[in-house]
Amino acid sequence: MVRPIGSAAGPWCLRGLLTAALVVWLAPASPGATPPKAPAGPAPRVDVIHLEGVIAPATARYVIRAIREGEQDGAAALLIEMHTPGGLLKSMDDITRAMLNTKVPTVVYVYPPGSRAASAGVFITYAASVAAMAPTTHLRSAHPVGVGTGAGGQEDKTMIAKVTNDAVAQIRGFATRHGRNADWAEKAVRESVSITEAQAQVLHVIDVVAPDPRALLDKIDGREVITGSGTGRLHTRNARLVDIPMDPTEQFLALLSDPNVGFILMTMAIYGIIFELSNPGSVFPGVIGGLALILALASFAVLEVNVAGVLLIGFSLILFIADIKVPSHGILTAGGIASFVLGSLLLTERQAPFLRISLTLILTMAALTTAFFGFAVGAGLRAQRQKVQTGREGLVGAVGVARSQLGPEGTVLVQGEIWTAESVDGVIPAGSRVRVTQVDGLRLRVKKEEASV
Repeated sequence: MVRPIGSAAGPWCLRGLLTAALVVWLAPASPGATPPKAPAGPAPRVDVIHLEGVIAPATARYVIRAIREGEQDGAAALLIEMHTPGGLLKSMDDITRAMLNTKVPTVVYVYPPGSRAASAGVFITYAASVAAMAPTTHLRSAHPVGVGTGAGGQEDKTMIAKVTNDAVAQIRGFATRHGRNADWAEKAVRESVSITEAQAQVLHVIDVVAPDPRALLDKIDGREVITGSGTGRLHTRNARLVDIPMDPTEQFLALLSDPNVGFILMTMAIYGIIFELSNPGSVFPGVIGGLALILALASFAVLEVNVAGVLLIGFSLILFIADIKVPSHGILTAGGIASFVLGSLLLTERQAPFLRISLTLILTMAALTTAFFGFAVGAGLRAQRQKVQTGREGLVGAVGVARSQLGPEGTVLVQGEIWTAESVDGVIPAGSRVRVTQVDGLRLRVKKEEASV
């Protein structure tokens, strides 16, 4: 008898399918199976610092400290968010030298939107392992400022050329190291050109444009970079951002780096010294003035101010003090104000505009000083015109009482004291009111005071 097709094969096929499914289900548990992936390790750490304002000794100290901490903590990178008009050449050199020699990759990011990196900021950007910018930011002129501005002769031009050529060589070296546009870098130094973030990316001046730090870290993840210890690869995706703020010392040094703060301290020192010399023994004004003077000189040392400006301000102080001691009817004060204003203008005239003392502040301080000494000198002149109220001269015109009969000599009581007196008006009975007309040594000359109705 013929068996129908599939009548006996059906159970065998079903059994085979069940067996195959069982094998597949048990396969991961078999000794030869691939083990499941281990949990991911801790997220990499990226330190973040914020460079805002002038590049100065405080800024350099801040960056170097952050680099040192990053090396100790094994940071995957140091993210430097920057917005600066530029700064001091020495501080910029300290920062770029530390960035080039650290094993921690440095990522300079011109951020937030609307920020700029000018002058020293361009050098710092080129020295970074990764250069990045946020939308609507820009790089500006990197031409050296504040050198060779003495008498204006040929020697000054030579010094400017030397410093410019040195800056060009330096920034081209940064560009070559990181494979960036060296020609534009030279133009930024020699021709003071500027560039937007979009142009910078097209010309390969920078590496990345990103809207925020997190997007930036995702974009540069896996990028090969050059550090002080050689070539490495960035691992920044999903990194922990660890903010490193300025410590109190760095904040204080940053405050002293502001030329306007130094100028205010110098003005405080002048007032404190003047108050102490005009009122010996006050102590407090002298202490405040001395501390303000020391801090002002420290601030000016950081800014490398014009010595002629310092000398003119010092000369103004001498004139102010002399005007207190010598009655010059305001002539010395006028000279002091003129010296003070000229010295203040010259103090930072060699620096870039953002490192100069505000003209408004100079004129305000000069006006306050003029008003102060105008009041002081005016009070002195008014005092000179007033009638003397104390001493022997103060007795003239004083009214007293005759203690004994003046015929013509006797004694009188004037201003609580008994004096020998002589009448110039005949005999004056005891108890009569008398008025002093003259002081002759220790003897008074008096006349009888008529009683008022």
